[in-house]
Amino acid sequence: MAGGGALQLLPSIPSTARFLLRSAAAFRPASRRAAAAAAAATVGGVSGPAPRSPPRPSFVRAPQARLQSNFSGTEAESHEPLGQSEIIFLGTGTSEGIPRVSCLTNQSKTCPVCSKATEPGNRNRRRNTSILLRYTSSAGRFNILVDAGKFFYHSALQWFPTFGLRQIDAVLITHSHADAIGGLDDLRDWTNNVQPYIPIYVPKRDFEVMKKTHYYLVDTSVVVPGAAVSELQFNIIEEEPFVVHNLKVTPLPVWHGGGYRSLGFRFGDICYISDVSDIPEETYELLKNCKLLILDALRPDRSSSTHFGLPRALDEVRKIKPARTLFTGMMHLMDHDKVNEYLAKLMETEGLDVQLSYDGLRVPVNV
Repeated sequence: MAGGGALQLLPSIPSTARFLLRSAAAFRPASRRAAAAAAAATVGGVSGPAPRSPPRPSFVRAPQARLQSNFSGTEAESHEPLGQSEIIFLGTGTSEGIPRVSCLTNQSKTCPVCSKATEPGNRNRRRNTSILLRYTSSAGRFNILVDAGKFFYHSALQWFPTFGLRQIDAVLITHSHADAIGGLDDLRDWTNNVQPYIPIYVPKRDFEVMKKTHYYLVDTSVVVPGAAVSELQFNIIEEEPFVVHNLKVTPLPVWHGGGYRSLGFRFGDICYISDVSDIPEETYELLKNCKLLILDALRPDRSSSTHFGLPRALDEVRKIKPARTLFTGMMHLMDHDKVNEYLAKLMETEGLDVQLSYDGLRVPVNV
């Protein structure tokens, strides 16, 4: 695209399936009823002078049905207070989730964490790592999802009704592993029954993967007439700030294994990094003055080739110095209560406000 920018039109999509639309930042879905804000301490908040507006996106592809200016529905008539912005943890586990079938069926050895995870309401029950930013602005309230992995639909079945969520106004993709994009097909429930389409924000390298794994969602011309698949609008992002519904989003480039790039995202003073084995030096500059850090911590004893373990994650917290940290992406060796008991002691000894997150956790924020 001439002039560069954070997002660009991909020329490789068939012309029969390519349409240019206006900026997603100018798109205004109807406002919706808000669930009551959680009675917890506010985290985040943007201070200082307003930044220069980041580049606006151009769209890769969108069927004609997506050209309408507003999502329809009775929610447009709601005059209830919108409430505060918040982050909702839809999933905080690994790719296979917790509990593991292999643990529950092992007759010779009992897995304590997986056994606990079968109990109703137990915080060791973890689905694929994902958050939803429920963003409130003067233009309305928007639901911005980060990743839609293999267990996304199961997470949505539980947490969308619980927290009064309905629409999905954007999906940001961190990387193209199955636990981040495996649920894209399930978005058909929304685009068939709730809204005409969903904007997807994805790096070009991961979009190239989607063209193979989800080819029928990228190029809908191959779909049998009458079949109802997810209607997705792909926006290619680079490692530069971009805007989603008037919210500045700053990519946080990290390594997720040798030579494999993944993204975290910064919203105001909130930094989210779910899949990381190393942080490039230049990314630390983007993490300065972070108030809430959500960070990968796979296991209690050591790191793996693709993920921080708890010791490395704690070292990163000491270096980044956020006001508060919530760990995510935990495997079945991380017992929620036991690890949090250990982490609570670090507040006493080092002044570190660090805890494990859990599926269904809500954190009020300012963005």
